[in-house]
Formats: sequence, C-alpha cells, structure tokens
Amino acid sequence: ILRAGSPVHAASHHDSQYNRPFLESFEETPMLVAVLTYMGYGILTIFGYLRDFLRHWKIERCHIAREKEEQRDFVPLYQDFENFYTRNLYMRIRDNWNRPICSVPGAKVDLMERTSRDYNWTFEYTGRVVLDVINLGSYNYLGFAENTGPCADSAAEITMKYGVGVASTRQEIGNLDRHEELEKLVAKFLGVESAMVFGMGFATNSMNIPALTGKGCLILSDELNHASLVLGARLSGSTIRVFKHNNMQSLEKLLRDAIVHGQPRTHRPWKKILIVVEGIYSMEGSIVRLPEVIDLKKRYRAYLYLDEAHSIGALGSRGRGVVDYFGLDPCDVDVLMGTFTKSFGAAGGYIAGKWELIEYLRSHSHSAVYATSMSPPVVEQIITSMKCIMGEDGTTIGCDRVRKLAENTVYFRRRLREMGFIIYGNEDSPVVPMMLYMPAKIGAFGREMLKRNIGVVVVGFPATPIIESRARFCISAAHTKEMLDRSLVMSTFSKPTRY
Repeated sequence: ILRAGSPVHAASHHDSQYNRPFLESFEETPMLVAVLTYMGYGILTIFGYLRDFLRHWKIERCHIAREKEEQRDFVPLYQDFENFYTRNLYMRIRDNWNRPICSVPGAKVDLMERTSRDYNWTFEYTGRVVLDVINLGSYNYLGFAENTGPCADSAAEITMKYGVGVASTRQEIGNLDRHEELEKLVAKFLGVESAMVFGMGFATNSMNIPALTGKGCLILSDELNHASLVLGARLSGSTIRVFKHNNMQSLEKLLRDAIVHGQPRTHRPWKKILIVVEGIYSMEGSIVRLPEVIDLKKRYRAYLYLDEAHSIGALGSRGRGVVDYFGLDPCDVDVLMGTFTKSFGAAGGYIAGKWELIEYLRSHSHSAVYATSMSPPVVEQIITSMKCIMGEDGTTIGCDRVRKLAENTVYFRRRLREMGFIIYGNEDSPVVPMMLYMPAKIGAFGREMLKRNIGVVVVGFPATPIIESRARFCISAAHTKEMLDRSLVMSTFSKPTRY
C-alpha cells in the first residue's frame, strides 16, 4: 500500500445540524499507485487474450460455461466479453472467496481446507479443518451469531414447538403469533407506529420499492446504494437519477431541477419524489448525512427511504441505528428499512413507518403476498436479541455489546491509521475498508492473512472502482482487544511504503 500525504477528512459544512463531530476519511488514489494499478490490469488483460487464443486452438483447456458445438449458430446464452474477466482475472484469485466454514460465524470460525489442482477452476477438500480463524469478515456486529446463550436456547425451544418451516405465506395460513409479536417489537424498538417483517433482506428492498413508486415517480438514489436498492428502483418503472455519494449539493440540485422542470417532455409535476439512501455504506464505511438529507426532503417535500441494513444495532448509543446516532426523530424518515442478518445474527428484513404505510404494503408488496413466512426459530432469534439490546431481558448484555462495538471500532481504526494504512469511511463505522489498490495484492493479502489464521474479505472490480481494490474488515463486539491486536500485527506484512 502506498501512502501519499495525510487523509482527507470531510467534515460537515452544516455543523449546527449535528450533535457530534462528523468526520469521514477518503483519500484520492495517488497517481503512481493509479498508474501501476492500470498497468497491472493491462498486463493481466494481455495475458488473458493470449490464453483465450490458446484455448480457441485447444492448446489450453477451458472450463468456463459456453455453448455446445451444435448450438454455435444460436443467439449466445453466455456473453463472451463478460466472461473474459471471470476466466482470466477473477479465476486467478478465486480461492479468496466462497470459503466454506464449519462452525458458528462468531469472533472465530473453523474453515474447511481445500486445494486446487487446476488453478482455481475446481476445488478439492482435504478433509482437514483450519481451527480458530479470527473472523474479520462476517457482519456479526453485536456478536449475536452464536450457538450458546439465551438467543440459541430460545431458538431451539421454539423449533421444538413450531418446527422449522411455515409452508405458507403470511396472507394464507403462515401468519404465526410470533410474527405478530416480532412486528410489534420492531415498531417499539424503532419508535414508530407500525412495522412489517420479511424473510429475505435483499427482497425487502427489491420487492417493496416497486410497491411504493411507479411510472411518473422520481427516485433520487445515492451512487453507492446497494444492488437491492438499485434493482428495486429499476423494477418500479420510476425515473431514476443518481446523485454523488453523500453530496448534499448534488442531491439538492436534482431536487430543485425536479421541482422546476417536472417530468420529461410533458413537464407535469412528478407524482412522487423518493430519496433513497443507506445508513452505513458497506463498501465505503461511510455514514449518511442524515440531518442534511432530512432537511432537504422537508424543504422540497420529498419522501425519504432509509436502508439501515448495516447501521441498525451497530450505531447509536441505544443501538437504534443512524437515526439514534444523530439523535433525530424516526418519524422524520418516511420509510425505515433494515435487515436482521447482521446485528441480530438472524435473517430477513423489515419495513417500518406510519400505520397507513405498513397496511398498504401488506396487500401490495410482492414479498408479503407471495413469499413464504419467516422461519419460527429465526423469528425467535430476532425477538430475543432485540430484547437484549432494549434491556427487556433484565440484563445489560445488549447495552454492553453496543458499547463494546463502538470501542472496538474506534480502537481498530485508530491503530490502522497509526500504522500508516489508508482507510476509508466514518470514524464510528464498524465497516473498515483498507485500501490495497493493485490487483495482485487482492489475492496476496487474503491468502497471507489466512496463513496467519485471520479471515478477511478482499474486494476488487467490479464491486469497487478499478483502481480502488480493498480489504474490508467488519468489527464485532465479540472481538477481544487481543484478537484485534493480533490482526493488526499480522497485517504489517503489507506495511505501506511512504512516498
């Protein structure tokens, strides 16, 4: 990693709207690093075309999916150009992903060891298990992904009573009393009138946004929004305009233009304007400038859809997410969305807000009408963990974990900066991207960390810009200071060189 100068701290220009310092660090890619990164991708591309030439003449065997010889004159089912990256770049470092674990994804995990005899085209399992790998990849922010304790006990007990599957939708015969209790608890947890839960987090976005907007509506989406939000916006048939990440000037310009000019060609007013943002952006580690977004949505009378997948439970003194973090009124957010897959150690998602909104979605959302109900033990896991965070279990376990996560986050980010690494995001975000830049470092960093019994997630193009490959650490309340210190020490094999 090459470091050029000190980090660029982006502080808010509307300090009166914030009850705490709002500091985010993003550093522009140094020119030398950018040039070397492009050169690396260029060399890989040249060798890729050479290997494709050898495969075409049967000199080298190709394992990739392709049409049969008798279907050569058909319209291609597999796009060859799109597969080029998979064949020649991704396949070289494929061993860094999809590693099977065989334990609970807690602070430490056990990994099934595997090898490849054909350069990552296929894998063989050795039968050995890599024990006690420090887990810096799972979204287990509050440590509730565990197989012991009150959550596991409650889930096991409810499984014996209700079974695992419901085998029906909520609207038919799959509406359990536990579903009703969970929805009331979620509404109370968030401080809103009503809430509705769904069995899949991704579908919570992709299937509910089309129920809220349609033709003649305008969606203003942050450029770094999650794929589920992007898909939901596209499925809705609404007009989509993208504003620069967390840039309030860009958002206000789009809002002003939308009010002044209206719809294309007809210039009629938009039926509805929906601003779509996330609480914590999972690749950047940044936190939405929610006070400013709410101010703009009120000024221009737009609606706000807030995705708290990564922020609910992980931010705020009470673990209520980014709304709690900024000390705002949850009623100022029209649609509160979040998932149970991270801080609650379960599965599924929720939509919360006014009673009228939720009642409308119960009959118009495809996720509600057609999807199978949430599994009973999953429901119980969420109820128990949420009550822990709220303190309704009679203990301080939840509050202690929220505080521990905040402490671990600040400590880990501070130590990485002191060691000279370039990290992105907000200082309070438990998602910590550490920049690697060059394609060769993606595979090298992931493999070397695993050799040291540390599991990390490495990310490259197309999930990130081509010159901004990174390692992404997810901090958990379950991590001890010793685990974090060991991970930091082991990271020094990639110690940056200063220029």
